[in-house]
Amino acid sequence: MDIRFYNTLTNTVESFAPVDSECVRMYGCGPTVYDFAHIGNFRSFLFADLIRRTLEFFGHNVHQVMNITDVGHMTDDAVADGAGEDKMEAAAKRIREDKKSGKVPEGAVENPDDPYQIAQFYTDAFLEDARQLGMKVAFEYDDNILHATQNIEVMQEMISQLIDRNHAYVGPDGVVYYSVESFSDYGKLSGNTLDQLQTGAGGRIRDSDQAGKRHPADFMLWKADSSHIMKWDSPWGTGYPGWHIECSCMARKRLGRDIIDIHTGGEDLIFPHHECEIAQSRGATGADSFAQFWMHARFLMVEGEKMSKSTGNFWTVRDVLEGRATGNEVHPAVLRLELIKSHYRSNMNFTKKGLQDSAGVVKRLQELRSRLESQTSESANIDASHPILQAFGQCLADDVNVAGALGAVLPWASGDHPDAAESLGILDRINSVLAVAPLGDTGTEQADSDDQPDIISLCAMMDEARAAKDWPKSDEIRAQLEQAGYDVKTTPAGTIAEKKLA
Repeated sequence: MDIRFYNTLTNTVESFAPVDSECVRMYGCGPTVYDFAHIGNFRSFLFADLIRRTLEFFGHNVHQVMNITDVGHMTDDAVADGAGEDKMEAAAKRIREDKKSGKVPEGAVENPDDPYQIAQFYTDAFLEDARQLGMKVAFEYDDNILHATQNIEVMQEMISQLIDRNHAYVGPDGVVYYSVESFSDYGKLSGNTLDQLQTGAGGRIRDSDQAGKRHPADFMLWKADSSHIMKWDSPWGTGYPGWHIECSCMARKRLGRDIIDIHTGGEDLIFPHHECEIAQSRGATGADSFAQFWMHARFLMVEGEKMSKSTGNFWTVRDVLEGRATGNEVHPAVLRLELIKSHYRSNMNFTKKGLQDSAGVVKRLQELRSRLESQTSESANIDASHPILQAFGQCLADDVNVAGALGAVLPWASGDHPDAAESLGILDRINSVLAVAPLGDTGTEQADSDDQPDIISLCAMMDEARAAKDWPKSDEIRAQLEQAGYDVKTTPAGTIAEKKLA
């Protein structure tokens, strides 16, 4: 089937074909680990997971890599060099203040002056959230999620290559800059021409940042600063790398190619971050491309308004799952579906009504699975040419049209299923993309590892009590499961407990 994706680089929908037919290589910008990731971040992360799952649905082998930014990231991302305060320093101040007021759980970050402790705490939090929402790459953390702090040497090597190839220089202020004038395609992704940047269009260039630069848009690769909270020795002085260099280096290092297939991120990263990545990567390798497809998810709003802390509608994944955002706890599968069902090239409006609708869809699919599994223990191997899967796949192939894919599936899910094994096989293929029935469809037991063994044990104990006709004991266990937030069902295979939806 012809898979078509919108390519930000060309501003058109194009047919997708990998550089190497054996493997699709994709890279996505991950979190900056100085705070809990919010639902806008996760819309972008889940969008990348959705692309991967779509490609795998069509039989592609996908190697997906994500970065963890734990160094060199400033609070003002709109400026090419980064401006404002280092996010790790800002996190340290916030945590110190929160510890004084008792807002931080005891032992969360023992020493706020240690940026590595801060980074590890929020890395662990991100991975926990990502696994709850079924992100495949989160279960591949040791292999395919790379930390900037663990790749400083690789960054220095690329900076040296850029200097040798006359794409970078050491300014009179001692900062190593990338020379945008050395790269004729700078601005092609974002539409920001050098003429526009020369005049500071859009507030992206600031007069206060021009000392030492040959062109106002030249951006930082390395800054010598021995007083910085995180610093390393280098040929250009003890200091720290620029924000953009890390992704160029880690994508090339882990994916093993100068040219990759897909690079993802939120639309806020198009400029300056992704524009600078292209310049660095192509400048260092001499290749005529860095990523074949650049794909970006648009912004997320909350109840029609921009999400911000000042308006009180700034929600992390934990805020939603634990009920602080809406007043009711939300099942991770419901939040996952809510964040992927709107088309990625449209702004998403996150609402209570949307969550309720997503809960209805998840419930329908999960109940279908329970019904089918009560009839058969086997799932048939169903070819993608099956009419339901063909309709589902055609929508996915059309620039990841999830709404259309759901429209093709839900009437089937509500119908009759005389061949349970066939229907279960179809549902398995559908869920390999949606990943909501069950949640994740990869490592679900890992995602729930903290409480899953106890739940399984309680279900087994309930079966034993029922077999012994100890009804008070059975009722006691049922009440315990329900109080823990589970729906309890009796099936031919025994008692099962499913996490309640929103």
